Amino acid sequence: MSDDSAAIVDAAAQRRIQAYRIEQIGRRLNQADCPAIVLFDPVNIRYATGTRNMQVWAMHNICRYAVLFASGETVLFELPSSAHLSRGLVGDIRTSLTTDFMAVGGRSVEMGQRWAESMVALLREKGIGEKKLAIDRADLVLVQQSQRQSLQLVEGQPIMERARAIKSRDEIEALRRSLQTCEQSVAAMRERLQPGMRETDALALLIDGSIQRGGEYPETRLLTSGPRTNPWFQETSDRVFEDGDMVAFDTDLIGPMGYYNDISRSWVVGDGRPADEQRRLYALAYQQMQHNTALLQPGLGFLEYSDQAFQLPEDCIPNRYADVAHGCGLGVEYPFIWYREDQEWGAYDGVFEENMVVCVECYVGRLDGREGVKLEQPVWLSDAGPVVLSQYPFELDYL
Repeated sequence: MSDDSAAIVDAAAQRRIQAYRIEQIGRRLNQADCPAIVLFDPVNIRYATGTRNMQVWAMHNICRYAVLFASGETVLFELPSSAHLSRGLVGDIRTSLTTDFMAVGGRSVEMGQRWAESMVALLREKGIGEKKLAIDRADLVLVQQSQRQSLQLVEGQPIMERARAIKSRDEIEALRRSLQTCEQSVAAMRERLQPGMRETDALALLIDGSIQRGGEYPETRLLTSGPRTNPWFQETSDRVFEDGDMVAFDTDLIGPMGYYNDISRSWVVGDGRPADEQRRLYALAYQQMQHNTALLQPGLGFLEYSDQAFQLPEDCIPNRYADVAHGCGLGVEYPFIWYREDQEWGAYDGVFEENMVVCVECYVGRLDGREGVKLEQPVWLSDAGPVVLSQYPFELDYL
């Protein structure tokens, strides 16, 4: 399964991971009474096949896809110029067709028709009589041309999200080891943080450290300082750290083997002690983290978890984080646990299951306050209770 030289588990474990993932997808396809699924999302393709190819570029250019059958067979449709990247990982590699306007201009309808015809032919080739195919992401032209070919497209994202949500023990160990590379990168960045450095300088150190340790790319630019820590979700800027500033960050790094290294920490820059308000904010965020982590257990409902979650002070609720927790694997995954206050925007219920990995999100910043504190950690829902997978320390002396 290894797609690069940055493998963090041995070859036998990689083969077990790949076999487990194929089994998970096949089981979900059978439950959905669907013979196959076509994957366009490069993260889903990586999960299902262990292959990668220009991951970020492929997220906005329709250039490669994979078809997985409930039987366990896989066909990868790859750019002809880079098919060599997947040899040895997938046995059946064919040339992809694209409808992307950038690539084919006014021929998109024609290419969409050819794509739909090729999917019908592939189902027939595999001995499947029905024209039914799940799909994770759908370009409008592909949908229209599939309908003209009487190809029934089924919503495939729930199939993939539920498959990815339940990890094997090998996957959990691989994610733990990937997180260790992130923690080492965070430690290396912290050693060099000092007043007079820009936010962008610090972020560059973090990303550089991750890449040196086998990581791949950042998904966000969330490292801010001083007044730019509140409200959260202000992107990294050229602001210069001042002595005594709170620095807060969310790593959001794609690490070795594509695992999502997702931890958050906050510190005071310089040699001085944190101010009283900084200590109060940190203590609230840490209490929120400990409380919400301890709640996690298989069988607990998502909305029940939201109801039991740590209650922030009234003046911190307007600036609360976007979610209480979210699944973690090769990215932010199912489930996404909303705050009850945000129920109108899509909160849904469900049940936590054993061997999910969930990131507990904590952010505390007062409305109109100067600074905020961001903390986050990934937690494995084991049969023995919640197990924190990240080991990077918190600032207990701030409490």
